[in-house]
Amino acid sequence: MSPTGAPGTDPVRTTDYHTAGEPFRIVTGGLPPVPGDTVAERCATAIGAGGSGTAPRRGALDEVRRLLVQEPRGHAGMYGGFVVPPDDDGAHLGVLFWHKDGYSTACGHGTMALGAWAVDSGRVPAPDDGDVQVRIDVPSGRVAATVHRTGGRTTGVTFRNVPARVAARRVPVATGRGVVEVDIAHAGACYAAVPARELGLTVTPAELPELVRAGREIRAALATHPATWHPAGPLLSGVYGVVLYEELADTPLGPHQRNVTVFADGQIDRSPCGSGTSARLAMMVEEGTLAPGQDLLHESVCGTVFTGRVPKEEAARAADAGLVTEVTGTAYRTGEHVFHLDPHDGLATGFLL
Repeated sequence: MSPTGAPGTDPVRTTDYHTAGEPFRIVTGGLPPVPGDTVAERCATAIGAGGSGTAPRRGALDEVRRLLVQEPRGHAGMYGGFVVPPDDDGAHLGVLFWHKDGYSTACGHGTMALGAWAVDSGRVPAPDDGDVQVRIDVPSGRVAATVHRTGGRTTGVTFRNVPARVAARRVPVATGRGVVEVDIAHAGACYAAVPARELGLTVTPAELPELVRAGREIRAALATHPATWHPAGPLLSGVYGVVLYEELADTPLGPHQRNVTVFADGQIDRSPCGSGTSARLAMMVEEGTLAPGQDLLHESVCGTVFTGRVPKEEAARAADAGLVTEVTGTAYRTGEHVFHLDPHDGLATGFLL
C-alpha cells in the first residue's frame, strides 16, 4: 500500500472462481490491516463510521475493493472477498464479502467458492474421494461449505447457512408496474421476494432491464419497513436483495423455479443466489409449497442451477429460530492474478459504467 492508504506499487494477489456463473475474486495478498476481534467487527471497520453496506466510507481497505471491482480490472457485476482471520479456532478462515457498491453480510455463492478454493489450494486437507467441511466465519455468523470430491477433483459444494427466518408476508409495495405483495426473510442478509408475473415480467435475459428497475424500486420502498430490521442490529438490517422468481414444472424431487436476484444498487446475481435461495427455502417451507427433505431446483437467469433443501431434522425447529438450509452447486477456478496500480495512472482505482 502507498503511504496515503491508496493502492500503490505493492501488488494485490487474487484467485478467481465462478459459482454457477457468478464471479468470486478471493484476495489472498496485498491487504492493509483490518482492525477488529471478529469478522463482524472487521466488516464494520471496512464500511467505516457513518457508512453503510452500499455506501462505505473511503479508506485503505475500500480502495483495494474499488481497485478490484471497478473497470479496467473488474466490472459492474464483479463480486469477491477479503480473506481475514476467523473469530476463533472453530473455523478455518473468515471473509469480508464485497461487491460493486460496498459490502454484504452473507454470500452463498462466495461461500461455495471459498470452500472449493480452501480445498483446491491445500489450505484445508481433503480426501481424493469423499467430503470435507470447510467452516467459514462471515459477518452474519459461522457457515459451512461441504466440499465433495471424486477422483482427486472437487465436483460440488454444499453451503449450510445460518438459520433463515421469515419476517413478513404479503407486504404491499408500490412500483411503477403497480402494487405488488412481497415476502421478507432474513438468511444472513435480508431478502424480499416477489413473483415476476405480479409485475407483468418473466425471468429472461431480454427483460433484465425491467427486472432490475423493479428490484431497485422494491428495495427502496422497503428501506424503513420494520420487517427488514434484524435483532442483531443495523449491520444485518435493511433489504440486501430482491428475488424475482417464476414457477416452472416440478421435478420428481420437488419444485423448480427460475429467479434473478437484484442486490445492492441494481447488481444482478448471475447464479441462482445462494443466500437468496436460503431465504426462498424458508418462505416455501412456511407456506407449504416445499416439504422438508424435498429439493428445490433453483435456476438462474443464465440457466445455471443450485439445489436447495431444508433437512428433515431441521423441520422441528421453532419458527423464531429459523431454519438451517443447504444449497448445493459447483464452483470452478477461472484464474490467478497479480494486480498493480501505477502511481502515475490517471484512472487510479478505476470507474464503473
